[in-house]
Amino acid sequence: MRLILMGTGPFAVPSFQGLRVQGHDVAAVVTRPEVPSANTKKPTPISPVRSWAESCSLTVTSPASINSVESIEWLRSLQADLLVVCDYGQILSSECLSVSRLGGINLHGSLLPRHRGAAPVQWSILSGDQNAGVSIIHMTPGLDAGPVIVQESTQIAPTENAFQLESRLSTLGTKATLHAVDLLQNWNPASTESIGLPQDKSQATKAPRLSKADGALVADSLLKYLDRQIRGLYPWPGCYGNLIFPNGQALRVIVHEASPLPIDTALLPASVRDAWDIGRLIYGEKAKQLQNHLDSQEDISLGLIAIDGLLLLKSLQPAGKKQMTADEFLRGYSRMEWIRLAPLLEPNSLLARMKLLETAT
Repeated sequence: MRLILMGTGPFAVPSFQGLRVQGHDVAAVVTRPEVPSANTKKPTPISPVRSWAESCSLTVTSPASINSVESIEWLRSLQADLLVVCDYGQILSSECLSVSRLGGINLHGSLLPRHRGAAPVQWSILSGDQNAGVSIIHMTPGLDAGPVIVQESTQIAPTENAFQLESRLSTLGTKATLHAVDLLQNWNPASTESIGLPQDKSQATKAPRLSKADGALVADSLLKYLDRQIRGLYPWPGCYGNLIFPNGQALRVIVHEASPLPIDTALLPASVRDAWDIGRLIYGEKAKQLQNHLDSQEDISLGLIAIDGLLLLKSLQPAGKKQMTADEFLRGYSRMEWIRLAPLLEPNSLLARMKLLETAT
């Protein structure tokens, strides 16, 4: 088939490469325009899809609007059989979808109709889903709303973060994309038989784009939400908090990795229970006492007290410093009498959205 590939981010590259290796004719590759670096001393970053296309000596273009008259005329001149879209960044109009004989398909990183939107992989983790997956839809002008042609599912590992899950799903997406293109190759668009199954709109949920504010940690939360927040927002936008010390100074830290340790506070020894206060960090002698009492396989060297237990901080990064383990962090701060996570001035709305999507599971 003669294809036009539309994508920008890394999620699209394995599928696009799979189509090329399978022998399809790639008429052109369309990416979103490059965004100049905020640091004027650094060159403008090149998108993963552009880098791949240029390495394969393919025609690449980045129109400001794919739905402009000029873009549509150019696309139509390519006389393609099919548009293949993944992680592109612009919604295609009906006129744009009509430039190819079979319209367009989109590879989406969720089990549609769940998690329609810009961050489906992240929201699969944030929502506490047991399974994630990919869907290939026959595109309509609606956001991720077309009929599903192929769908592949995989279980989310308990400790898996968004970066790891996205990597696995991009590989799974290659298989799904190749299968969908094979199905379309044998489909007659003039026939009354539709391609794919309609989505159940009543089961649709949104996966909106995330922001840095979503990463603010709130100790007064259940462990399951803190755990999902850290895994779901890794590596971007990341989770962070301000640590307060006895002298009143504050230190911004990014938490890269953590694990939940549920604890029944009623069973704690008195020496530890006296220091048990939500938002406080446990380390040093108190951590050793807790480790001995629980006889836990987990390393309880540094933990944040939450509503129902400890969030064990495994890897964190103080502002202006490199990423470090809990032990490395404590070499510099364990002499402090106490350390607390500062409360937020305003509630983190991400938690409310996580709870809402969890009830829709």
